[in-house]
Amino acid sequence: MARRSYRHPLFGIVVPLALAGCGYDDSRAAHWAQLGMIGMTSNDLQACAGPPEKAVTLNDTTKVFQYSYKPGASGSFSISPLNLATVSYGGSGSYCVTVIRLVGDRVSEVHYSGDDDKFIGTDGVCAAIVRGCVRQPEATMRHVKGGPFGPVSAFSAPPVPPQPASAVYDPQPLATAPRLLDGP
Repeated sequence: MARRSYRHPLFGIVVPLALAGCGYDDSRAAHWAQLGMIGMTSNDLQACAGPPEKAVTLNDTTKVFQYSYKPGASGSFSISPLNLATVSYGGSGSYCVTVIRLVGDRVSEVHYSGDDDKFIGTDGVCAAIVRGCVRQPEATMRHVKGGPFGPVSAFSAPPVPPQPASAVYDPQPLATAPRLLDGP
């Protein structure tokens, strides 16, 4: 009996299309942006992602920009045959909040939160926010090398780069904060 092989010509086309439809490419694009946007200027960020919905100045050198995205339809459905049980098929997540820290007017980290996972991959819903930056990289973006499987994954975010002390620590509020270790 001959052994079946999966080397059918359509196999190489169908599998990538199936992964793309499930969010794999969007998840990789969102994670690529977490690496590629590091070092980007505030002006370039706003040129490709638009002005932020919210902007907060943390101290003299650090700002936080927030972008939100809520797609129109999530792609999920439920059926209840004979009202005995409900079978649900989950689609993509329902919203993404992207928080970008800028230190010295340059992007120093990108974070995603919300119900932002797609059927295959994490943070895929967030790709819509950074898609303009990924498709047409700005001159101040970091060049990220990698083939079809690296350096980013569709299933986990890249590590957060180390932040300068001025970005994470503001000594001013500590001067007036009560010390919890001191007794009455």
